[in-house]
Amino acid sequence: MTLWDWAVRAYARPGVSEACLELQDAGGQNVCLLLWAAWAAETGRALDADARADACDIARAWEDAAVGPLRAIRRRLKPRILDMDDAARQAVRDQVKALELAAEKYLLEALERASRPAERPSPTARIDALAAVARDWSGTAPRALLTALDQRLSG
Repeated sequence: MTLWDWAVRAYARPGVSEACLELQDAGGQNVCLLLWAAWAAETGRALDADARADACDIARAWEDAAVGPLRAIRRRLKPRILDMDDAARQAVRDQVKALELAAEKYLLEALERASRPAERPSPTARIDALAAVARDWSGTAPRALLTALDQRLSG
């Protein structure tokens, strides 16, 4: 199963989207990177410092150039704006949302392409993978939020 297919299924599980958005908004985390770490742990991909650094570099490039700016535009278009037709605003917002999703898909595809099997396969606990990549991404690992995501991914 591709990372994209895995992520779509995982994100649809009860409570996963909410946990991811809380990690993004309150914890300063990159959702695609967290989903990659969980997938990598489950599928025996390398999660050493080099693999995580490569993944963070890829995620940061996509976040800075495409995903982040598109998210900011989409969120700016969410509330009603005076002197802007609501139907037109919503139509543009929907188009931006589709572009944001496409950028996230390309990010996940890039992360998958950069992933490699572990040299000495040993199971990595998903929570450990989530914490390690969160720390690499932002310098902190919000353990309570990561634990909530880990539990929802199990459900």
